[in-house]
Amino acid sequence: MSNSPLQAVRGMNDILPDEAGLWLWFEDTVRDWLESYGYRNIRMPLVEPTALFKRAIGEVTDIVEKEMYSFEDSLNGDHLTLRPEGTASCVRAVLQHNLLYNAPQRLWYAGQMFRHERPQKGRYRQFHQIGVESLGFVGPDIDAEQIVMCARLWRKLGIRDVALQLNTLGDVASRQRHRDKLITYFEQYKDVLDADATRRLYSNPLRILDTKNPAMQELVAGAPKLMDELDAEAIAHFEAVQALLKRHDIAYEINPRLVRGLDYYNRTVFEWVTTRLGAQGTICAGGRYDGLVAQIGGKPAPACGFAMGVERLLALMQEDGMQNPPMPLDVYLVHQGEQASAFATLVAEALRDADLRVLLHCGGGSFKSQMKKADSSGAVCAVIIGDDEAAANEVTLKPLRGGEQGKVALAVLAQKIKALTE
Repeated sequence: MSNSPLQAVRGMNDILPDEAGLWLWFEDTVRDWLESYGYRNIRMPLVEPTALFKRAIGEVTDIVEKEMYSFEDSLNGDHLTLRPEGTASCVRAVLQHNLLYNAPQRLWYAGQMFRHERPQKGRYRQFHQIGVESLGFVGPDIDAEQIVMCARLWRKLGIRDVALQLNTLGDVASRQRHRDKLITYFEQYKDVLDADATRRLYSNPLRILDTKNPAMQELVAGAPKLMDELDAEAIAHFEAVQALLKRHDIAYEINPRLVRGLDYYNRTVFEWVTTRLGAQGTICAGGRYDGLVAQIGGKPAPACGFAMGVERLLALMQEDGMQNPPMPLDVYLVHQGEQASAFATLVAEALRDADLRVLLHCGGGSFKSQMKKADSSGAVCAVIIGDDEAAANEVTLKPLRGGEQGKVALAVLAQKIKALTE
């Protein structure tokens, strides 16, 4: 057996301390943004029954056919899957715990998703998403709200060069009419369909429109348009969404080929895209999925939601010069001597009791070497303790960003440090 160091699974990345500060800042910003719209947090398991995703996402989709991490539980034979997306899990939790009994729900979640894909920039096998779901709202106002709130987040994060693409998938009857016309159309070109399109021709022809194969683009461009099959109610809903977006001065492009990769969508679908991440240009996507609640086993209920890729958003922010915020630190505590070291631990805890952020030096070393570390730590000040200070129940306080050092009694130390941090 080799003794060489083990590596992380390909496409599943470590987030190191020098990167994690930006993640934490991003997560705090997102949480405040979601709370400002009245969305509440929900947390679901990483592992769900495989049947949940087959039923919700659709068996004839790339995710279910090719990308899910599925396995059989060796203890009881259950078929389980690492969640590839969050909407199905969220709806399952809402139904299991009867959350729609009294009122509609605005919910959000964050965490890891898993898909077995070829790793590349912006596409990983373990990736992080922020998901937003509104359940029980039937009107176009909730569709528009979710798009408007995304636009606000881009402003808060300083993200630029993103564009909104919009489409409607209509309702079941219009999609069935469109499906029949797609089959008739593509049957004429069976000899030029690629393997995926051939396999999906009769099971899920709408997915053919989502092909990334360059050789198929001209053929797909000439396919029948779903927009031509919409009934009056679906058209009115879509027009109302557009009117609300215009009131908020949100620019968009109608993309009739936008179908999303999940079968549960209907009516409004949208994607926020950028040209700055190569092939992985979608940073946020979602839409309405009115049939999913019943599809999973609940009473029919309208729903709308979206998810954003955290890694892709952070990549855009870093391209625009966003730096990893330094660890906020008020005090670097320097000490030398047996009495001083024991006293230093008490001083550190007393300062933390006063809500100060303290890094206590560990591992020994001279005052000189410790002060070098204090200078490079980013702390506002150094608290220096030798045995003499410990015996006198005092410390030496040294501002690290300008100012005079001096002896300070422990009783007023926190007050003095807070004056330096203001």
